[in-house]
Amino acid sequence: MSQTRQISKAIRSTLVLWLLTAFIYPFFMIFSGQILLPYQANGSLMTKNNTVLGSALIGQPFTQEKYFWSRPSVVDYSTNTDIEKTGTSGASNLAPSNPDLQKRIQKETARLKQFGVTATADLVYTSASGLDPHISMAAAEAQIQRVAKSRNLDPNQIKILVQQSIDNRFLGIFGEPGVNVLKLNLALDS
Repeated sequence: MSQTRQISKAIRSTLVLWLLTAFIYPFFMIFSGQILLPYQANGSLMTKNNTVLGSALIGQPFTQEKYFWSRPSVVDYSTNTDIEKTGTSGASNLAPSNPDLQKRIQKETARLKQFGVTATADLVYTSASGLDPHISMAAAEAQIQRVAKSRNLDPNQIKILVQQSIDNRFLGIFGEPGVNVLKLNLALDS
């Protein structure tokens, strides 16, 4: 086989593979996602009155007493107004012996104690991504009295909402059950 023919064959193979991997496969996946799982493919967006309130997959900060609070976030849930920092995620990577981490934990524990909330690990420590939308059932139960008091509701009513908002293990075996804070707070408002 001549060298020209080998180069021609290599160029054609490259173009075919490029067409397949850069266009055909991605468009097939987008089309399949939109047909089979449109809610998930479009970001699992939670809406109310045609207004997007957030994604069920990304945590949001809640600071008012009438809402359940999310996990603390090192990246402040990417609400930073600095364009270059928006959309970031990640952990602080601070060692347990780091004084900055110890100060932040003490400050968060004192804040929770001020509102009568028992500090649980996920209400004090940040998640690895900094964007976790879930809290543990223990963290949700620790906040029931505070939320009930601020909304003038019976704690048992809120406990029922918490139980209804539990996301079970993925496929029944992966991960731990948790409470999606955005879903729970939307249920509280309605």
